[in-house]
Amino acid sequence: MSIIKKIILVTAKHLPQHKYFEKLANELANELNVELSIVEEDYVFVNTYGEKDELGLAWLPQLFVVIDSMIKPVLTRLPINERTLEFDMEKAKQMIKEVLGLTS
Repeated sequence: MSIIKKIILVTAKHLPQHKYFEKLANELANELNVELSIVEEDYVFVNTYGEKDELGLAWLPQLFVVIDSMIKPVLTRLPINERTLEFDMEKAKQMIKEVLGLTS
């Protein structure tokens, strides 16, 4: 069984998505009872472990977990509710849990 050791949020406080990613990261860390590390603008880290665009450039924020000493991205973009055109936080939580294999 895989053990989640740590959650890492790489973000920038000036970005509009920051507060949503930070809230999700805190909720996930509390739910899983693991350490949360919030890192400011570490582009080397996100370029190494995160998702990139077609030009090979990473963006912020991105949420990662350390599982069995491996770093894995679990949320790189917030889903948008098609009806309200706002960030869909419930769907984001569901996506994270699916990546981590925590859904039933």
